[in-house]
Amino acid sequence: MPSLRTILTIFRRELRSYFNSPVAYVVIVVFLAIVGWFFSSNLFLMNVASMRVVFELVPLVFLFFIPAITMRLLAEEQKTGTLELLTTRPVRDSEIVLGKFLAAWVLVAITLLPTLLYVIVLAFLGPLDIGPVVSGYLGLLLMAAVYVGIGLLASSFTENQIVAFITGFLAILALFLLNKVLIYVPEGLASTFEFLGIDFHFSNIARGVIDSRDLIYFAALIGFSLLLAVMSLERRKW
Repeated sequence: MPSLRTILTIFRRELRSYFNSPVAYVVIVVFLAIVGWFFSSNLFLMNVASMRVVFELVPLVFLFFIPAITMRLLAEEQKTGTLELLTTRPVRDSEIVLGKFLAAWVLVAITLLPTLLYVIVLAFLGPLDIGPVVSGYLGLLLMAAVYVGIGLLASSFTENQIVAFITGFLAILALFLLNKVLIYVPEGLASTFEFLGIDFHFSNIARGVIDSRDLIYFAALIGFSLLLAVMSLERRKW
């Protein structure tokens, strides 16, 4: 059974490493600049006071942003040999994966935190339906967790960070586009493609519909990607 104490130790170490380098600051600033520009344009140029543009834009930014912060998680450790050093201690592969997963996921949550300022601005401008806002952020966090899991899995396959980034990006992009190519697939497979597409489930939650099927979908993808990442690390021992 993974040790919570060990997982938290790895989590703190990994999160600290993000902020001890320019990586976290660069991606956070770029992310907020892109989202802020579109939100401001929508608000001041088009006179649309809504969080909808944020919830539509952020999943697209995630496609590049999350592979960028996950590409080094295991690839760099394998290249420098620090992963082997880490595993000489009484640390399980599952603890390494979970600790690094939580660190990257929390970094995404920290990046989203300043966007709550948009909610405050909209609340001052007029009545704000808080339900869809809360569910929208929940959807973003669940989507981010899936993407972080996939990015971590891609990072476990290689020592090259660029390869990890490209692999993670392509896998995430495919998952995002599955329910957007329905007109090109046979009618009998359309419902399957729609269900497998992550944007379909995110859109349901972002509308304020919290369905157990959507939650199970996210939980299954997160668990499956982390399990595969653990198995990928364990192949070093074969």
